[in-house]
Amino acid sequence: MLLFFILFVPLGLFLSLLFFSSFFHEFNNSHLKMLSNYGPPSYPFIGCLISFYKNRRRLLDWYTDLLSASPSQTIIIKRLGGRRTIVTANPANVEHVLKTNFGNFPKGKPFTEILGDLLGSGIFNVDGDLWCVQRKLASHEFSTKNLREFVVKILQEKVENRLIPLLEDAVKNQKVLDLQDLLKRFAFDNVSEVSLGVDSYSLDLSNPVPPLLQAFDTASMISAMRGMAPVYALWKTKRALNLGVEKNLKEAIKLVHDSVLEIVKSKKRVLEKDRDRKVDGDLLSRLLSAGHDEEVVRDMVISFIMAGRDTTSAAMTWLFWLLSKNRNAEEMLLNEVTYLLNNGEKELDFEVLKDMNYLKASLCESMRLYPPVAWDSKHAVVDDVLPDGTLVGKGDRVTYFPFGMRRMENLWGKDRFEFKPDRWLEEPWVTPGRSMKSVSPYKFPVFQAGPRVCLGKDMAFIQMKYVVAAILLRFEINPVNEEEPAFLPLLTAHMAGGFKVTVTRRKGQGGGR
Repeated sequence: MLLFFILFVPLGLFLSLLFFSSFFHEFNNSHLKMLSNYGPPSYPFIGCLISFYKNRRRLLDWYTDLLSASPSQTIIIKRLGGRRTIVTANPANVEHVLKTNFGNFPKGKPFTEILGDLLGSGIFNVDGDLWCVQRKLASHEFSTKNLREFVVKILQEKVENRLIPLLEDAVKNQKVLDLQDLLKRFAFDNVSEVSLGVDSYSLDLSNPVPPLLQAFDTASMISAMRGMAPVYALWKTKRALNLGVEKNLKEAIKLVHDSVLEIVKSKKRVLEKDRDRKVDGDLLSRLLSAGHDEEVVRDMVISFIMAGRDTTSAAMTWLFWLLSKNRNAEEMLLNEVTYLLNNGEKELDFEVLKDMNYLKASLCESMRLYPPVAWDSKHAVVDDVLPDGTLVGKGDRVTYFPFGMRRMENLWGKDRFEFKPDRWLEEPWVTPGRSMKSVSPYKFPVFQAGPRVCLGKDMAFIQMKYVVAAILLRFEINPVNEEEPAFLPLLTAHMAGGFKVTVTRRKGQGGGR
C-alpha cells in the first residue's frame, strides 16, 4: 500500500495539475481582455511572469505600449512573486493617489524594503509620523533665504572655477568629454557642499573617481535592480546569504554610511566646541544645530544627496542632447539669457535666473520627454477605487508612470514626441520674459505632487538654469554620435553609455560674468 502511494499518487497529482493547467489556460485566453483590464497575458499562479521576463530589458516601452492601448491609460500587472500592481498614466488617478486620498497611499513596506538598506530612515524612504517630522523640518530649512544664497554662492564658485576651466581645456586640446559623467560629478560636488558642507573634489578628472561617489553609484544601481527583479525573493535570498551583487551592495552601503556618519560626527564636534560660532549655511550644520540624532541626520542628508545629484544631472544631460538636435530652440534660449544679462553687464544671480522662463520651459520639456524618475509607486492601506473605476485592493501597488505619460496624445497632443518648449509658455515668443503656463503637476509629476511634492524643486531649477546658461553662453556642445541615446531607468534615469561630446567656443555672445 505504501509503495502504491509513493509511485502512483504523485503521478495522479501531476496529471490532475496538467489537466487543470490546460483548462485554465484555455479559460484565461477566452476571457483575457476582461480579466487583464488591458494588461499583459496573465495565467493562473504565474500571472504575467512569462511576458514580464520576455520584456524585462524594455519594461518602460512595454508598459507604455500597454497603457496606450488601454482606454483609461491604466493596466493591471499580476505576476508570480510580485504584488498585484496597477500602472497608470491617467492624471486623475495620479491626483487621487498623490493628493485626494494621500493617506491611503504611503510608499509602503514593499517599497521601503528595496531602498531601506541604503536610505535608512531618511525622508524619501519613510511614512507616517517619521515622515511628517522630517518633512516639517526640511520644509523650514529649504524655505530660508540663507540657504538659497548659500546655494547660489556654491554654484558660482564651482561653475566658474571648475566646470568652465574643464570645458575650456576640452576646447583647447580638442578632447571628447562624457558630458553626463561631468555633470554627475559637478552635481555631486555641489550637493555634497550644500548638504554636508564638504568638498568632494569629484571634478578633478586627473584623479580616480572618489570612493564615496563610486559607492553611491554602486548602491543606486543595485538598489534599482532590486525593484526590477522578476521575483523579489531572489534578491532577498542573495541578501540573506550575502551573495553576488547583494554582497557588493552591502559593501557600498557601508562605505556610504560610514563616510557620511564620520562627516556628521566631525561637524557635530566643531559645533559643540564653539557654540557661539555662526552656523554654516549647509543643511548638515542646520540639522545638527536643531539637536537631531546623528543617524537620523545621516539618513536625511544621504536622501538629499541621492535626490539632488542624479535628477538635476540627468535633466541637464538630456537637455543638452535635445538642444543639439533643435538649434532654433537653443538660439531662442541664448537670446533670452543674453537679453536678461544685458549682454554681459549683469551677473547670473538669483533674480536674473528667476526670470529665465524659456530656459525653465526647455528644462520642463526635457524632463517631460526623459523624466529623471521614470516611475514611482505607492501601496494601498485599504481597498479603494481609482477615478477611472479601477479597483485597488489592500496591499496593491499603484505605480504612476511619467515615462508613459509623455506618449499619451490626449495629454500632450499629436506633437507629443517633439521637443517644443513653447508648450510651457503663455504667448508666442517675441521677447524674453513671457510667463509660464499653469500645468497640472498630476499631468507632469516629475517632482511628485501633493503633500510629498519635492521640497527642492525651486532650488533644482535655479541650479540647472545656472549651469545650462553658463555653459551655453560660452560653448557649443556637439554630440559625437547622431543617433538617439538609450534611456536607462535606474533609481534615476541615465543615458546608457554616457553622452560623448566635443566642445567648441561660442562666437558672438556676451559670455556673462
